[in-house]
Amino acid sequence: MKLDILAIGVHPDDVELGCSGTLINEIKRGKKAGIVDLTQGELGTRGTIETRYEEAAKAAMILGVSVRENLKMRDGFFRNDEEHQLKLIQAIRKYQPDIVIGNILHDRHPDHGRAGHLITTACYLSGLMKIETWDENGKVQQKWRPGYVLHYIQDWYHEPDLIIDISDVFEQRMESIKAYGTQFHVSSESDEGPQTYISSPDFLESIIARARMLGKRIGVKYGEGFITEKKIGIRSLDALILLET
Repeated sequence: MKLDILAIGVHPDDVELGCSGTLINEIKRGKKAGIVDLTQGELGTRGTIETRYEEAAKAAMILGVSVRENLKMRDGFFRNDEEHQLKLIQAIRKYQPDIVIGNILHDRHPDHGRAGHLITTACYLSGLMKIETWDENGKVQQKWRPGYVLHYIQDWYHEPDLIIDISDVFEQRMESIKAYGTQFHVSSESDEGPQTYISSPDFLESIIARARMLGKRIGVKYGEGFITEKKIGIRSLDALILLET
C-alpha cells in the first residue's frame, strides 16, 4: 500500500501526542497516511500489551489512518543496529511514503532519541539498492527513500523548524490522545493504579499549553512543531501563512 505519509512512534501513543493533528489535517485533504509503532510499550507502568493494542486501534479509527502496524521491537532494549534497521527498512519500502514523521532525536525518554536516530538511518539506507529486503510473500522489495523526514517534538522542548496549524482539528487530535485511557488522566477511573509522569491531569494540560504556544508563534490558536535536518523548500510565497499584525 503506497502512503503519502508514514508516522512512526517507538511507543503506541507517541504519534498521537506528537503529530496527530498534522495527520488529521492531511487525511482531510485526501492524503493517505499510516502509522508504524516500533514497540508494544510493554514496559509501561500502566496498562498491558493487550490494552495498548486496543487503545492504538481506537486512536487509529479517530485519526482515520489507512493502516497501523506494530514491529514488536523490544521496548527499552531495541538498538539502532543492522537487525532493527532492516526491520524498519522493510516497513518503509512496503509503504513507500513521501514523508516520514518520527520521534525526536533527543528527549527525556531514551527510547525517543534512539528511535529518532533509527528512523533517520533506516530512511536513508532504504534508498540503497544493494541493501536487500523481502516482503511478506518473499518478493524482493524495491529501494525507497522518503523525500522528507520530520521529527515531532516530545517531552523536552526543541525550537521547531516548521510549525503546522492544527486549530481546526485540535479537538479530534485530543480525542485520539484520550483513547489511551490506561495511560492518561481522561476520567476518574484513570486515578486507579500506580501514578506515573504522564497519568496526572497536569500532563494533558501541558500538551494543550504547548499546542497553544506553538500556535501563537504563527498567529493561530493551536500548532504542532517539527524538526527537520533537511531544508524545506516551497514553490510559491502563497504557501506562507501570514502572521496577524
